[in-house]
Amino acid sequence: MITTYISPLGPIVIESDGKAITSLRFCCEKASAVPKEAPKEAVSTPPIIAETIQWLDDYFAGKRPCNVPRLNPQGTTFQKRVWQALFTVWYGQTKTYGEIAQMVDCRSAQAVGQAVGANPIALIIPCHRVIAAHGKIGGYAYGPERKKRLLELEK
Repeated sequence: MITTYISPLGPIVIESDGKAITSLRFCCEKASAVPKEAPKEAVSTPPIIAETIQWLDDYFAGKRPCNVPRLNPQGTTFQKRVWQALFTVWYGQTKTYGEIAQMVDCRSAQAVGQAVGANPIALIIPCHRVIAAHGKIGGYAYGPERKKRLLELEK
């Protein structure tokens, strides 16, 4: 199932296999170009999608979402280790690519950066909280300005 969530930072596409979230990404198109969901009464929302929408509502309301929906990101063993490490970067905090590399016992911050960039479930797996050395914002699949706004939201 695929649905679109309209966030303050643009539309977010949520994909699920019915049991877990498999992808959550910002859409590059303008909100007006993204089709709206059918009315709630016309289509029943699967529980995993409803949980994810609640998580996003809480997040964008400035709350620290507690109940992480069930996730099923697809990637290599190394990518999954890096994504798991991202869960230790708490709301309002940041870590560098080098710090994440140490956590996963990897000598290459660049390899960690590539794994972070391949994260298929943005926001919930908090890849936006990983910054470059010396506090620079660093890269972000959805643009440095959006990453900056996400970090500001969490302060």
